[in-house]
Amino acid sequence: MILQSKTLAALVVAILFGGILISANLGWWQTESSKVAAKFSEGEFAGQANPADIRGSYTFGDVEKNFGVPATLLGQAFNVVDQPAAFQVKNLEAMAVEGEVEIGTASVRLFVAFYNNLPIDLSAETYLPQAAVALLSDRNLSAEQLAYLQTHTAGAPATAPVPAPEILVSPSPETSTAETSARIIKGKTTLGEILSWGLPKGTIEQIFGLPMPDAPSTTLKDFCSANSLDFETIKPALQAEVDKLK
Repeated sequence: MILQSKTLAALVVAILFGGILISANLGWWQTESSKVAAKFSEGEFAGQANPADIRGSYTFGDVEKNFGVPATLLGQAFNVVDQPAAFQVKNLEAMAVEGEVEIGTASVRLFVAFYNNLPIDLSAETYLPQAAVALLSDRNLSAEQLAYLQTHTAGAPATAPVPAPEILVSPSPETSTAETSARIIKGKTTLGEILSWGLPKGTIEQIFGLPMPDAPSTTLKDFCSANSLDFETIKPALQAEVDKLK
């Protein structure tokens, strides 16, 4: 039997939209991606969403769905005025930051953890804007959390150190704070600088999962952005390897 073109076209449309209709009724058809954060698997917080799993691709709306922190509140914390629910977390890295510190995905993870009193790794140097810290002021923060915020608020004046007696000693590689501070990885750190610190090219490429570019003046943040890499994941991985260097 030979089907006419009009009949064939109608049949194709019926099959296509009929399949979509059936899939939608069965819950198989989704027009939007579903972002569900991993949950704590054990301990006091077992079963609750883990803020450490917030990704750069999450919107503030996704964060609200997973953690109950209103997208509008996140917008206030991170100075996102226009449609905060649709704002992707990774876009914070491209916005102007206060001072020399980085504000990005890790900052959102920290804010959500403190807001919901959930555990988060505080070994990394993660900073929050002053607006975010102000919004946390009425939360029941622990002494450890309060102490962390005192030294990790972007744009806040540094606490003046207590003067100590001057002791003349010869600097050594083990005690030199200048050398240590010179090896802090930031978004503006170039790949050439990381190599100059002695980190092997193979180790860097293993963390990237990509070959290094020919231009050593490329900054880490620019390289991550150009290659769709999560800066907040790459940064601590590189810092951990740099800290192993003598």
